[in-house]
Amino acid sequence: MIVNPAQLHRAAARVLRLLPLLGAIMAWPAQAAIEDGGVEAAKRELLRSQAQALENGEGIERDPVAAAKLYCEAARLGDAQSQFNLGWMYSNGRGVERSDQWAAFFFHAAAEQGFEQAQRMLEQVGGAPTYVPDCMRDPESPKVAAAPKPRALPAPKPTPTVVARPTWPLPIVDLVKTIAPQYKVHPQLVLSVIDAESRFDTVALSPKNARGLMQLVPETAVRFGVRNAYDAAQNVRGGTAYLQWLLAYYQGDVTLAVAAYNAGEGAVDRYRGVPPYAETRAYVRKVLDAFGQYFHPFDASVAAPSPRLTATRGLATSR
Repeated sequence: MIVNPAQLHRAAARVLRLLPLLGAIMAWPAQAAIEDGGVEAAKRELLRSQAQALENGEGIERDPVAAAKLYCEAARLGDAQSQFNLGWMYSNGRGVERSDQWAAFFFHAAAEQGFEQAQRMLEQVGGAPTYVPDCMRDPESPKVAAAPKPRALPAPKPTPTVVARPTWPLPIVDLVKTIAPQYKVHPQLVLSVIDAESRFDTVALSPKNARGLMQLVPETAVRFGVRNAYDAAQNVRGGTAYLQWLLAYYQGDVTLAVAAYNAGEGAVDRYRGVPPYAETRAYVRKVLDAFGQYFHPFDASVAAPSPRLTATRGLATSR
């Protein structure tokens, strides 16, 4: 079904009436429950419940157009159920114009988070599209917008300042402070990633076979010359080298580099930003909270900038 202007007007009015509820959630302290993403999880649940009520007419006049808008906002925040529901609406033309391409986008996002129903639906709609709906794009953070223009990395300071947390073991902190400057990466960023990845467990092993302090999967270990991922020094060197590469690839954008460390640069490029995965979004928040900066000087000789993001955002290569 094709939506006419009158429907869009009614949908927009209905969404505006819901904004006080959303504003109450967004006004909560951003630091609250950062470990489990409590604030964002509450926003996802509120958006999804309101969307479901509008889609099905539960206690409110049925309005699938408004439902789709709210589902998309929850989907952007990483809600797999909302991603699936919106994919289903597009695949069936329920309240929105039928589109296998749009359905594929949302089913893929949900499937990548392990949503089994979405994985089955992919057989019907085909591969993931290369574009991203406007409602799935994160609003640019003022801190990111105000970041310095991309620039080449200056000579590192002999003793970069590190604000270590009480839970960070001193031997690992000292190891990172020795290794990170060799790769022109701030030790605080490396330590923040280690904390998020393994909580400083040198023998950590994830279900995806990621190993050691910086949770290197075998492919990444090989890519950066790590033979024994359980050797703390080798692991830190490999993970720091990867961070150095990502910072160059994303021209100093710490948010994108950290998101790619968690989800892979392929996912970040495809979604043109932080992927809509709840795990990745919580991971990025945790690292940025510990690091405290959104821009990191980078070495342009390490990697060419991401071609997809360069085209999208008009980034200039650092010289």
